[in-house]
Amino acid sequence: MQQIKFGTDGWRGLIAADFTFERLALVAAAAAQVLKDSYGQDTGSNTIIVGYDRRFMAEDFATKTAQVVQAAGFDVLLSTSYAPTPAFSWAAKQENALGAFVLTASHNPGGYLGFKVKGAFGGSVPEEITQQIEAKLAQPSVTAQTPGKIQTYEPWQSYCAGLRAKVNLDSIKELISQGKLTVYADVMHGAAAGGLEKILGMPIEELNTSRDPLFGGGAPEPLPRYLSQLFRSIRSHRRQPGAGLAVGLVFDGDSDRVAAVDGEGNFLSSQILIPILIEHLAERHHFTGEIVKTVSGSELIPRVAQLYGLPVYETPIGYKYIADRMLSAQVLLGGEESGGIGYGTHIPERDALLSALYVLEAIAQSQMDLSQLYRRLQDRTGYNAAYDRIDLHLSGMDVRSRLLEQLETQPITEIDGNSVIDCQTTDGYKFRLANDSWLLIRFSGTEPVLRLYCEAPTIKQVHQTLNWAKDWANSV
Repeated sequence: MQQIKFGTDGWRGLIAADFTFERLALVAAAAAQVLKDSYGQDTGSNTIIVGYDRRFMAEDFATKTAQVVQAAGFDVLLSTSYAPTPAFSWAAKQENALGAFVLTASHNPGGYLGFKVKGAFGGSVPEEITQQIEAKLAQPSVTAQTPGKIQTYEPWQSYCAGLRAKVNLDSIKELISQGKLTVYADVMHGAAAGGLEKILGMPIEELNTSRDPLFGGGAPEPLPRYLSQLFRSIRSHRRQPGAGLAVGLVFDGDSDRVAAVDGEGNFLSSQILIPILIEHLAERHHFTGEIVKTVSGSELIPRVAQLYGLPVYETPIGYKYIADRMLSAQVLLGGEESGGIGYGTHIPERDALLSALYVLEAIAQSQMDLSQLYRRLQDRTGYNAAYDRIDLHLSGMDVRSRLLEQLETQPITEIDGNSVIDCQTTDGYKFRLANDSWLLIRFSGTEPVLRLYCEAPTIKQVHQTLNWAKDWANSV
């Protein structure tokens, strides 16, 4: 068994191997006490929300969690159904609870399940909280003399009402009802299933809506290789006579990450969606505040922010750093390249359904396809770029150590024939190059994996640079 260790957002493991009822009981009891110690005084609460996604036996693990937390003396609100992770973060704040436990493994393959811990403020707890949970695992579990109560609650109604209040639904619904906009939603068999229809109050074209714990043999991650059905649907729509606007919206397994496919059939990661959303929120909603991006975020993000006089704050990779900033500053939007986007007018949590609603609103109010909105931003900023990333699996942790040593002792001065202008080490090694591109080299902290990110003027240059980085890593 692997050691119980919290990653960037929770503890995850293979079901029946690492993620078992016995181990979950230890984690749940420890996490409940840490939430009480951390947020009990401010909230005056003794309640913890327990929710789950659509993974194998997720509701059974949630029931076990509720029973353990109850036995430790806490009151529990146990969800009556699956729901997006941000719905449970929303509930934690709305119900003035100590926090929420969500049984989900997010975008991981079907063999995994996980345990996310949300704080009373409505977002992922900071690292010092998860460290306290890990430290408490070595201590005996406490059974309270007086157990708490378990009550059930419906997670969708309040959450959907909160999202409806943030957008102009009429403009979206009018365009759909007139046949001028067709909305496809690939929910990837995950917790976003039915979500947009609940919010809009009208049917849309939802794909992969059934519960499938094996996720069609892939993973519920918003990446092009898992979206063949969505691409086919968009292409089919384009061939129809008089076809209006179309958009494909993609949600990961627990609906905290988002991506899109435009009406021309192009995949749009959050590297493209974030600039579009900044323009929409600043220009049409007249929102102000800081834009928070990670070190791997597109250079188009600060250029669009500059158009509207919005300050930009950069963090290491990981949404927890964005959430921390959202708790201490006035933030308009914070986003990461892997699809997590959150908003200062909401909770400090990435929320794919809210992002999808803002995307639909931008299309409805501009009457433009996402491809047109993106090209217009490129023209306005004078910045055109392509982006990609790859994960390179190394033969062992010793190779990782050798690569790190070389980066520290033999600094790279040239990459694929381009001079290195500077190297930023906020999180990994980010090299800015003379040809207006950048390469980021990062290492996984727990496994022999090298993560390579690149943005360059053309996709050909991106792939050349990534191939150079692979060759460099393999040569050490």
